[in-house]
Amino acid sequence: MDMASVDLQNFRQEYSKGVLIEESLPEEPFPLLLQWLEEAVQAGISEPNAFTLATADSSGQPHARIVLLKEVVVPFLFFYTNYESAKGVEIAQNPKVSATFWWRELERQLRVEGTAQKASEEKSNTYFLSRPYGSQIGAWASPQSQPIKREELMSRWQLYMEKFAEGEVPRPPYWGGYQILPHYVEFWQGRPNRLHDRIIYRRRGTSWEKYRIAP
Repeated sequence: MDMASVDLQNFRQEYSKGVLIEESLPEEPFPLLLQWLEEAVQAGISEPNAFTLATADSSGQPHARIVLLKEVVVPFLFFYTNYESAKGVEIAQNPKVSATFWWRELERQLRVEGTAQKASEEKSNTYFLSRPYGSQIGAWASPQSQPIKREELMSRWQLYMEKFAEGEVPRPPYWGGYQILPHYVEFWQGRPNRLHDRIIYRRRGTSWEKYRIAP
């Protein structure tokens, strides 16, 4: 296909599936955040817990990738990864992160900004033991974010399949959870004529400020 012939400017979609009225919303963001997650699940959205995680390296260059939210325990959002991956290294250098959920079927976007830190050893162990066997072996086999040939990756896979052929697979010491503590949450609901609803929650000390911003 000749991309020069694709007129991206003419892609349009009107939004009309929802409305946000700030006076009827909770004073803190977490009840609505949990409600939106539940409604995404009920809507049958594929991987409703997928979000774009943005981090920045030591030069200030931002990096973004899709990860999966695995739990919300107010006030934290939890995801899991290799501590030695690019995102893990960047979080160690700069704990400020941003998370963006997009639920197209519901015409909704959720943005969360905050700081990330490692979850407890206990929580990481508990989650790792809940993973399928293949995912557990994959965590051992993959030196995440490092250059590797496919043959080497599969060789490492076979090595750890044999090493942990029987019994419980232990969690790798370089793999575990992160918890995001939000200080900014934006709920975006698509509306007609691009007059979208954008409701902001911003943490001020121990309380939250709630307000609307222009689309």
